[in-house]
Amino acid sequence: MSNDNKPHRSPACLLLIAALLAACSETSDNSQPKPQVSKVPGQVFLATDSPKKSYIKISTLGLSRPPILEPLAGKITYNESITSRISSPVAGRVITNPIALGTWVQTGTTLLELNSPEVASAVSDYDKAQAELTLARHTFNRQKELYAGKVISRKELEQAEDGLIEARSEIERTRNRLKNLHLSPEQNDGRFALRAPVSGVVVERNVTPGQEVRPDLDKPLFVVSDIKSLTVIMDVFEINLAKIKKGQKLSVEVPAYPGEHFPATVQYIGQVLNETTRSVQVRCELANPDGRLLPGMYATITVESEPDARAIVVPLTAVFTEDEADFVFVALDENHYQQRPVKLGLRLKDRAVISQGLQAGDKLVTEGALVLRAEEDANDANH
Repeated sequence: MSNDNKPHRSPACLLLIAALLAACSETSDNSQPKPQVSKVPGQVFLATDSPKKSYIKISTLGLSRPPILEPLAGKITYNESITSRISSPVAGRVITNPIALGTWVQTGTTLLELNSPEVASAVSDYDKAQAELTLARHTFNRQKELYAGKVISRKELEQAEDGLIEARSEIERTRNRLKNLHLSPEQNDGRFALRAPVSGVVVERNVTPGQEVRPDLDKPLFVVSDIKSLTVIMDVFEINLAKIKKGQKLSVEVPAYPGEHFPATVQYIGQVLNETTRSVQVRCELANPDGRLLPGMYATITVESEPDARAIVVPLTAVFTEDEADFVFVALDENHYQQRPVKLGLRLKDRAVISQGLQAGDKLVTEGALVLRAEEDANDANH
């Protein structure tokens, strides 16, 4: 067949055919509905392979003992009831090696010995007072006999009696001086033994062999303490004072042992308010059976609620605020999340106690709540 028999189509005809084909194609596409994301108010759906899921962390809630205050700053110190700061009551020169640091001592253990002129003088004073008492007693007896024979006057007898009373007072004074120094009247070598008044460990020593010491030195020669029991001191603001009671249990943390908690007990609540800081000093007993805690350490103290108190405590990263209301997200399943309003009983620096809106067993979004909130807004905009 020749080419002359083929149908001839004008340009206008070709344009009409193209338009019809495009219309048919559009009709064909519209016949298949586009997939829609289900929209439920307050709920968010994420695709299984959504990259946003990597920002979301979930934790199953349980009941725990809630805090009642923001953690307080404190400092560990010696337990003063079993600590002694020991200085020498007399001046003298150290003539023995002072006992070493870290040594456990019993009450009465000799810490060092001094050569002290004061000790020699105290013994000498006692001997002199004893001789004067003997003389005064002999004089009084003689005067009493003379007065009975009417040889002397009443006044002379009374003078002898006064002398005897004065001699007795002097012997008592010098005897007490020796007793306070733990000296024997027979001791005449001028040596003085400084002894531990309590049992414990020698935790501080500020004396060396041959040193001259005096009672008025700035620092004690020794500090002896049983560090198995320590004290934590903290300042509590006036507004929170009603929440602190004697015998209350606390939890103590120190930077040296992160994550470990050491139990303490409120022992004494100060009776004076610091008008500058509006706070009261509170002293707490801290057990230290293994000796790991040391005086001078800084501590973070958590004031615990009653032992049987239970509540939902969540990290603040899970909570977001809108229009003065607080919200969280809970996971309903692997890809389905629900926004939920909550009420906070106590908001701390990094935690919050939930009083309403959550219960044990809920799967809380602890991180990524704002990612879900943004996704919720995006879904609203698309609809």
